Amino acid sequence: MSAAPVFTWTDRYKLGYERMDDTHRDFVEKVDALLTAGDDALLARLDDFIAHADAHFGEEKEWMQTTGFPAADCHIDEHAAVMKSVHEVRELLAGSPGPRAFAAARSLGRALVDWFPGHATYLDSALSAWMCKRVYGGKPVVFQRD
Repeated sequence: MSAAPVFTWTDRYKLGYERMDDTHRDFVEKVDALLTAGDDALLARLDDFIAHADAHFGEEKEWMQTTGFPAADCHIDEHAAVMKSVHEVRELLAGSPGPRAFAAARSLGRALVDWFPGHATYLDSALSAWMCKRVYGGKPVVFQRD
């Protein structure tokens, strides 16, 4: 049985582009699963996160590249830096599971919790507005309940 959620979705993460918001909900769920997993499940939860992040970041990269998003390089570089760290932790966890690797995986999860709000607020919100203009012809209107 897993622990109580550590990282939960909140409306303050909503950006107004529904496809992105749905993906971000999944991101939060995957990070929370990593943070609340027992030692025996950490590698599987990290692999779940990697599969999600590869698809998530890949989709955003495709949006940026196919629409000429001006800040694409910075955004793509930030995703690459995150994935570099994620793969380093995965290599450690898969190669020598134990207290040091378990601590690294949990530290990665906490770092993702710290990283996500700023990334969403600055880089993803600009991409969300950009995509809404292209798909819907205007900027998103976002109602946040909390």
